[in-house]
Amino acid sequence: MFITSVKNNIDRFVAIILVILMALMVINVSWQVASRYIFQNPSAFTDELARYMLIWVGMLGAAYVAGKDEHLAIDLIQAKLSFKNQLIVKIIIHVCVMLFAIVAMVIGGTNLVYITFILDQTSAALEIPLAYVYIIIPISGLLVIFYQAESIMKLSLNLKTA
Repeated sequence: MFITSVKNNIDRFVAIILVILMALMVINVSWQVASRYIFQNPSAFTDELARYMLIWVGMLGAAYVAGKDEHLAIDLIQAKLSFKNQLIVKIIIHVCVMLFAIVAMVIGGTNLVYITFILDQTSAALEIPLAYVYIIIPISGLLVIFYQAESIMKLSLNLKTA
């Protein structure tokens, strides 16, 4: 199926980005510790950079986990339902997650990026526009929407055969 191959390619790309961000974050924090405790001259930008990379890792990681359908869930009641009803509940859950991603992440995140860009807000130490930091929110929202739509399509096909 075409959508599955697109999803697998997106998964690979996001996973690579996450690994790179985590590696850079480890290097950044290691330098922060070394400059503070070994060289007695703390680096001015490392704390802020670590914070912004953590935002990116958190948002992209949440989208990635949603795409793998491995997010935290309490399925005690769902497990007691029939197979067909389990599929229906899963579809409802995916629709709710998709609606949240549309409203909060894409619309709200886009508004946040727009406002910080228009107000020309920059970070204190790095002096980069905060819109570049916050752009990951609507991007992650779009990824979540794609992943949820793909899951809904798969579940719908299973529901038809059930």
